[in-house]
Amino acid sequence: MRTLRTPGERFADLPGFDLAPHYADVPDQDGGTLRMAWVEAGPSDGPVVLLLHGEPSWSFLYRTMIPILADAGLRAVAPDLVGFGRSDKPAELADHTYARHVEWVRALTFDVLDLRAVTLVGQDWGGLIGLRLVAENPDRFAAVLAANTGLPTGDHDMPEVWWQFRRAVEKAGEAGTLDVARLVQSGCRTPLSPQVRAAYDAPFPDRSFTAGPRAMPTIVPTRPDDPATEANRAAWAALRAGDIPFLCAFSDGDPITAAMGPVLARTMPGAAGREHPTITGAGHFLQEDAGPALAAEVVRFVTGLR
Repeated sequence: MRTLRTPGERFADLPGFDLAPHYADVPDQDGGTLRMAWVEAGPSDGPVVLLLHGEPSWSFLYRTMIPILADAGLRAVAPDLVGFGRSDKPAELADHTYARHVEWVRALTFDVLDLRAVTLVGQDWGGLIGLRLVAENPDRFAAVLAANTGLPTGDHDMPEVWWQFRRAVEKAGEAGTLDVARLVQSGCRTPLSPQVRAAYDAPFPDRSFTAGPRAMPTIVPTRPDDPATEANRAAWAALRAGDIPFLCAFSDGDPITAAMGPVLARTMPGAAGREHPTITGAGHFLQEDAGPALAAEVVRFVTGLR
């Protein structure tokens, strides 16, 4: 597997994000290794909150949330998915599969960091990957907070707005004009400053680094015979059979995932009887639009489990 590594100087002077990165190697599932990056803050013995980002962002997305979680006594751990942020970037679209991304995050969080009693906070692909991890490794998790995410199997069509997004990414990728910062801005209700936009562009010095964001929309299961469908169906079955505490904290302005919040809330046994908050004034990237409000819900949820 041919991989690229974004030069460290691309991440200098990130606005509001001065946490020192950590690095570890995980198997690339092709005979080699990949370096994955993560940041963390808070007491080492505090309840673990695993913050998983999605497409096409990176752990920078959680910059306003991490200090709030740490100040509340939680250990906030935010990895960069392979192909994003400071993590290594497999150069070919075919290198990126749903199964590989699940395994890469599993290897980092369990084999390297040995995280236990984890509360998952998953948004976008952070939920698609994270919910698989919960279903397949229930002994490692204490709770789940789902935020603007889902677990598609391909048995139901994706909304048209998602198809528009996928077509736009494919077209821009082929033309070499993929604008990551613009994609993030399109999923936010608040304007991003030039410095913040630059931070979202930082992991991708040129087109050769963008296989991850280009590939991710194409590996979402969209048909019943998708390669990931059976594993996701099995994950749904495992989650329905369990009773892990489950909270939905979706925004009020995300046309892509809005329908999934009620589905998860009524389907997950551990969601029953809970008041599921709506994060107001926020789009798809609710961490960007309303990070402190989402962080407050995470703190309430986790501390209420003790």
